[in-house]
Amino acid sequence: MTTADLSDTEYIPYFKSYIDQAANVDLLEGLVVGKTNMVSFYNTLSQATLEYRYAHEKWTPKEILNHIIDAERVFAYRALRFARQDKTPLSGFNENEFSKESLANSKPLANLINEYETTRASTIALFKSFNSKTLISKGIVGNSKVSVRALAFLIIGHEKHHMQIIKERYLQ
Repeated sequence: MTTADLSDTEYIPYFKSYIDQAANVDLLEGLVVGKTNMVSFYNTLSQATLEYRYAHEKWTPKEILNHIIDAERVFAYRALRFARQDKTPLSGFNENEFSKESLANSKPLANLINEYETTRASTIALFKSFNSKTLISKGIVGNSKVSVRALAFLIIGHEKHHMQIIKERYLQ
């Protein structure tokens, strides 16, 4: 299953750019390869880069990694709720408030990477447990319907987006 299998009724229009970043990769393979790529990428960054802000109030790469972890947890939670046919509408989350409270810059990179790898392993196990019927299940976030499989591709594309931002704005 790839993003080509998604219809635009399976996700919030705001998520389209992230889902497009998943670029037709297989759902489970994208999660596995993304994990390898993210860990390798972060292990190449210097300590100075990890704590660098390219502008006032912009996140450091450590804060970005913590944001990726937080967002993945939120998206996986949503996927679990929708997979279990919970019809309770879910609200969004304020990633900036999450970041302020993350303490990411005080954490050693090894701890952040471990947290990321653990979160991703849990996400992979969750999506492996779903069948094709479960993957097309939908729930409501805000005022829009989102499918379980769209949330997986959102996780994949979201981290690719942030890796690209780091390359463009932090590694010049």
